Amino acid sequence: MNPSQDSIYLDHAATTAVDPRVLETMLPYLSSVCGNPSSIHGTGQAARRAMENARASVAEILGAHPDEVVFTSCGTESDNLALRGALYAAPSGRNQIITSQIEHHAILNTGEQLQQMGYEVTYLPVDRYGMVDPDDVAAAITERTALISIMYANNEVGTVQPLPEIGRIARDHGIPLHTDAVQAPGGLDLNVDRLQVDMLSISGHKFYAPKGVGALYIRRGTPIAASQTGGAQERHMRAGTENVPGIIALAKALELVESARPSESIRQRTLSQRLQEGLLAAIPHAFLAGHPTQRLPNNTNIVFEGIVGEAVVSRLDLAGIASSSGSACAAGEEGESPVMRAMGLDEQLGQGSVRLTVGRENTSGDIEQVIGVLPGIIQSLRELSPVPLGESSI
Repeated sequence: MNPSQDSIYLDHAATTAVDPRVLETMLPYLSSVCGNPSSIHGTGQAARRAMENARASVAEILGAHPDEVVFTSCGTESDNLALRGALYAAPSGRNQIITSQIEHHAILNTGEQLQQMGYEVTYLPVDRYGMVDPDDVAAAITERTALISIMYANNEVGTVQPLPEIGRIARDHGIPLHTDAVQAPGGLDLNVDRLQVDMLSISGHKFYAPKGVGALYIRRGTPIAASQTGGAQERHMRAGTENVPGIIALAKALELVESARPSESIRQRTLSQRLQEGLLAAIPHAFLAGHPTQRLPNNTNIVFEGIVGEAVVSRLDLAGIASSSGSACAAGEEGESPVMRAMGLDEQLGQGSVRLTVGRENTSGDIEQVIGVLPGIIQSLRELSPVPLGESSI
């Protein structure tokens, strides 16, 4: 269902509504099964059993062992644990992380802080489609490298990275590979062995679970230290009383989107392709950002020359259509997106992107309505602030 029955919600990359089946599954753990999973009495142990069943369910989908799944509060915490934990546990002299210029702020801002603490962070470039070259990964590796962290699929432009190839390079050098896979559930394969990754982050609210719960897969034998200390929860990897209702919800939501993935990813890709084709045919001086084929099935990101994306988002909102001009976690920041800059767009073009991400409640009727509304919005904004329009390219 739509977050609002009167609106068309096309911002699923930012967050999703809680699935009613997920809500039903978690409700008992907010009331009758309210025990602390660290308590030894019956109510506490009932909560622990449910939590461990959820852990086993998540692990099965990832192709992992249950003891390789650590529950966190969100994707940002999972990313922080992976980066900081790998550096803190690394042998003396291994103080470098290799990542890319288009990572989520959870990686970029953490990297910046780690640099201020004396660690080395290498930011790899991307091509005009937002793709990392595995050869650049190999060239950046030194005897100081402790971790490689490359996101699975970009949250703004949807480009999917060649993780298996990067993973083979990492393994050849004995370096763990982490991936921010927050955008992947429901659209992409999550099997950690096929992806060749050693750590993987997910966040429940991106796939119809509540906000406030996530997970980090950590392959057995991967050196990692806790970045949050206190009690012995999550095998000493993440201190703090577990969010049992959230964990139950995350596992149920992941089961649901994974079981629907074969058909739903095709349906969403069809909707996205129609949206892309319809808008680009109707609006001159516009182009698709990100890789044309190696991209998330639900992601459409279009750059419109001569306008600012946030103005389009505001106009669409008035028309009852929810969209985004980039990462929700970066909303309110001025200037061009780091992703657009890394892909080679100048500042004016980089501010003109609009992200439209479909979900399972969207229909072909929604798409046709957007195609009918958005060209007029772009024309109106261009007339208000005319600028010379040239050949759009990345």
